[in-house]
Amino acid sequence: MAFNRREIIGGAGALALASGIPAPLAAQSNRDARANILLGELAEEHLRMFPETATTLGIDKRSRADLRAKIGDKSQAGQQAELAWLRSAVQRLSALPAAGLSPQTRSNVDTVRASYQTGIDGYAFPYGDVGVSSWRNGPYPVAQNMGSYIDLPKFLDADHTIESRDDAETYLARLSQHAKQLDDETDRLRAQREQGVIAPDAVLDKTLAALRRTREGDPGEWLIVTSLATRAAAIPGDWRARAAQIARRDVAPALGRQIEEIEQHRRRATADFGVGKLPRGAEYYAWTLAAATTTRRTPDQVHEQGLEELRHYTAEMDRLMRQLGFTSGSVSDRYRAMLRDRRYTFAEGDPGRAEIIAFIQAQLAELRPRLSQAFGTLVAGNVEVRRIAPAEEMGAPGAYGGAGSIDGSVPGRFWINLRSTDMHSRIDLPSLTYHEAIPGHVWAGEYANRLPLARAVTVYGFSAFSEGWALYGEQLAGELGVYEDNPEGQLGYYQSMAFRAARLVVDTGIHSKRWTRDHARSWFAEATGGTVDSVTNEIDRYSVWPGQACGYKVGHTEINRQRDRARAALGRRFDLRAFNDLVVGGGSRPLTIVEREVDQMIAARRRG
Repeated sequence: MAFNRREIIGGAGALALASGIPAPLAAQSNRDARANILLGELAEEHLRMFPETATTLGIDKRSRADLRAKIGDKSQAGQQAELAWLRSAVQRLSALPAAGLSPQTRSNVDTVRASYQTGIDGYAFPYGDVGVSSWRNGPYPVAQNMGSYIDLPKFLDADHTIESRDDAETYLARLSQHAKQLDDETDRLRAQREQGVIAPDAVLDKTLAALRRTREGDPGEWLIVTSLATRAAAIPGDWRARAAQIARRDVAPALGRQIEEIEQHRRRATADFGVGKLPRGAEYYAWTLAAATTTRRTPDQVHEQGLEELRHYTAEMDRLMRQLGFTSGSVSDRYRAMLRDRRYTFAEGDPGRAEIIAFIQAQLAELRPRLSQAFGTLVAGNVEVRRIAPAEEMGAPGAYGGAGSIDGSVPGRFWINLRSTDMHSRIDLPSLTYHEAIPGHVWAGEYANRLPLARAVTVYGFSAFSEGWALYGEQLAGELGVYEDNPEGQLGYYQSMAFRAARLVVDTGIHSKRWTRDHARSWFAEATGGTVDSVTNEIDRYSVWPGQACGYKVGHTEINRQRDRARAALGRRFDLRAFNDLVVGGGSRPLTIVEREVDQMIAARRRG
């Protein structure tokens, strides 16, 4: 039986009154019902706008089954449609009562509205990619680490499951739209070139290399073909031949057209590395910084925070290094020496890659039994460790991770860059594992998957929370004792924190203080104990995702500030597990909302 909106709202109020619920609570129930209906409507509209999200969440079934054959519109017209929808969504959310919602419903409404308003603010600039309910904001629609040439093959291979003929057909339907998506991006690149919005020369060199590597070889052997052919091998049909035809006839020429356009960008490119060179560049950076940190902190304030925290973590590294017998030279020199020490390295080539995967699995196995000490409510921690595709590795970070589908059929993924095994060591890999997998991104994502759908589709919209939590996850692992017999791993943890503090300095340096690429690389290498070569991908990433790298440490510092505040206010009533459940259970949201919820927790525990 179907019900309309008025019947649902009216029924909720009638039920409340019939049950003897006081009038104020009944009114709240009505207001919550109205808000939740709207949030549900917006979630469905969001999925229609971004159909890949339905597949990633594992909810592209039944009434949403048609989404399984669709991909998002990356054209200029598609961007305008997104903007119109965002404005409508915020207007409808703003029409809800300003007060009288339950705390949870208010958090849901405020989080979704903040996510969509951030997108509206980003569309005020006539260039770039706006990450609607995503962390990925940048001035260029295609770069060395983003664009349909990377995103769609990875999505089809990792998220689009193949269990039936229909799954294979919808895979082909999506693949048949790949060329148009590439061409739509190319059209936007052309429009941006005419505005003078052109990526730095070093970034374009990497982008061209990645695109050419994607296009090289027999299209019949590309991942977009072999992924389907391998997984549909037991399903009758000419899947390989059909996918290969699309790749040769449509995708390869579209890749060629995109390469030609970016070659034109390259001819006009300069070495100027930050967004300060762009039209309204200072305003644009202010927006990306606010989007990433969910604060209004200025670039100078963020820069100074980075320098202060870097000094603290460097001192901790010095202390541990001396305990381990490394006493000569600067902290950076000693750390570089340790990374070359054969006690901490992995073998070269495929044997070393296998060692790295096994090492990660061992860290997770050691941590799992300890998690009940930090969380009152546990999730499964369903995680798969996978290598980043070789075509992506050159422009990718060392690793990244995220949750799987809501129903658990697709596991969370810890993607590890194995371009070269010397990218990782037994010193830094433990903290990286806790960050990307458990209790970091994969762990947090499983809690977020329990939230209302409107929240699940915005889960990656707030870097300060999602990345701050992942850093806090590294900290929690240490507090659970994983480093008690592993001082080298604890050193890696402090280096991880120093690394994120240094990001605050270098990101603001590039985009606000007009640092050159060479200066940023040399400063960052010295600050973090890396080499210029090892930090180059990081620096290039900051150029195309301005502000994003600042969310990590700002968020981590704020989560700890809230924990310290709650502990001081509650004393013996403070419960670490309850605090962690509150923070991670609420999903990715602005830091101001986390603070408000901690206030509510403090008040409730004082009353109790």
